[in-house]
Amino acid sequence: MEFAVLGSEEFTLGFRLAGVRRVYTVRPEEYEAKLLELTEDSTLGILAINSSDLTAVSANVRKKALESISPVVIQVGGEEGDLREKVKSAIGVDLYKSERD
Repeated sequence: MEFAVLGSEEFTLGFRLAGVRRVYTVRPEEYEAKLLELTEDSTLGILAINSSDLTAVSANVRKKALESISPVVIQVGGEEGDLREKVKSAIGVDLYKSERD
């Protein structure tokens, strides 16, 4: 399972510099179609998207993305809390929890 990123050039640049290989840079008018395509990709485990980009897609596509199990769609950015809480909410498990917690 792979990690992928979808979004604008500004959003994806940092992931590309960090070495993420599956980076999809799209224009706003192409975003919804590419999001649907990637939620059907069985080789993906996690898909990172910009929270603000998700607000621009239709309600049906937004629901499908947020309820996706494979890949898990993680929203990055915005005012919705830290990444730990987003991952926990998306998959139902606190991956950062140690035995001491």
